[in-house]
Amino acid sequence: MRRLALAFSLLAALATGCGGGGAVGDGKVTDVVTPPGTNVPTTTTTPAPTGGSTTTTPTTTPAAQRMTFQVWLARGETLWPVMRTAPKSPAVATAAMGALLAGPTAVERRHGVVSIVPHGTKLLGITIDHGTATVDLSSEYASGGGSLSMTLRLAQVVYTVTQFPTVKRVAFELDGKPVTVFSGEGIVLDRPQTRHDYEQALPVIAVAQPGFGQTVTSPVTVSGLANVFEANVTIELRDASGKVLARSVVTATCGTGCWGTFTHDLAFHVTSRQAGTVIVHDDDAAGTGTFPHVVRIPVVLTP
Repeated sequence: MRRLALAFSLLAALATGCGGGGAVGDGKVTDVVTPPGTNVPTTTTTPAPTGGSTTTTPTTTPAAQRMTFQVWLARGETLWPVMRTAPKSPAVATAAMGALLAGPTAVERRHGVVSIVPHGTKLLGITIDHGTATVDLSSEYASGGGSLSMTLRLAQVVYTVTQFPTVKRVAFELDGKPVTVFSGEGIVLDRPQTRHDYEQALPVIAVAQPGFGQTVTSPVTVSGLANVFEANVTIELRDASGKVLARSVVTATCGTGCWGTFTHDLAFHVTSRQAGTVIVHDDDAAGTGTFPHVVRIPVVLTP
C-alpha cells in the first residue's frame, strides 16, 4: 500500500454506525482479560402479570462467560485503543468489529475519542484463512472524507482485527467485492494490509486501560503502548487534590523509533470515593523541565 504521511488535520462530524452480523473464524484474546472470579452485572426484566408492573432484577454473568478485547478508535489525529467486554464467543473478531462499528461511549466522546468509520457502515462478514482475515463491509465504509480520513479508518479495522493471534493481515471487501483501490482517493490495497502499513497512525503514547472515567480499586492496572526515548514511561496516579498516590517508571517492550507495549499495577490507598487521574509521560530527555508527551486519564478512585 502506498504509505501516507499521517499529518492529520482535525476531522469533524465523525460518527459511527452499528455493526451487522457475520460469520467469523477462530482466535483467542491475548490482551487484558476480566480477572477470574469477577462477576459482570447485568439486568433481567420480568414481565408482570396482567394489570401489574414490570420488575427488573439484577443478575450477574460470571467472568468465565465474558471476553475482553481492544477496539481501535481515534483521538486527536491518531489511533486510540479502548477496551470492550462482550459475551464469550469463538467469533471474537466479529465481536470486536461490532464494537468498532458501535463507536465510542458517551464518556469517551467527551474526552475526544471518535471513530472515522462513517455512520451506517455494516459488517457483512469475516472469514479467516491462514492468517488473513477478509473483512466484508457495506459500501458506506468508503463514503466521504479525504485521503487522511480514509487511511485512518483502514487502520482502525486493521489494528482491531489483528490483535488476535490467528490474524496477521486484513483483506478488505465492500458489498462482497474485493477492494484493490480504496475510494476515490486512490489508496492502493493490492495486498492484505498489516499493522506495519499504518504505524504512522499510532500515537506516541496511548493508554488502553484504565478507560476514561473508569472506577478503579487498588491495585489499578495501567497498560498501553509507547514509542518514546529509551522506551521509558513514567506512570503516576493522583488523587482529587493532585497528590501523587503512586508513581513508577516502567520500560515498554520497544522504544526510540519503535512502538512497544507496557503494563504495570499501581497500588494506592484512599479513604473515600473521589476523582483521580492516571498520568503517563515520557522522559525529559532535553532537560527542559517539561515532558514532550503526556496522557491524562480521569478515573474514579474507590477504597
